[in-house]
Amino acid sequence: MARCTNCTYKWKAKDIWKLGLSKDGKPCPNCQATQYVSFKDGGILMGLGYLSGVVGLLLIVFFPFYIKLADKQESLL
Repeated sequence: MARCTNCTYKWKAKDIWKLGLSKDGKPCPNCQATQYVSFKDGGILMGLGYLSGVVGLLLIVFFPFYIKLADKQESLL
């Protein structure tokens, strides 16, 4: 499960879903430091999800466990 880069608070799955749908990041529920989705080490897998329905479904199910957080916004490329 994803952890805050500032205070190492373990995020809940529903909070990670909200973060994943947000372009501007979300504050950590514990320390209020803004966190963003990090696409390092996972950009290729995210791309495969769009090509394959099965992989896409697995990404949806395991998104909260796979995602990492960053303390600043990163580009997708």
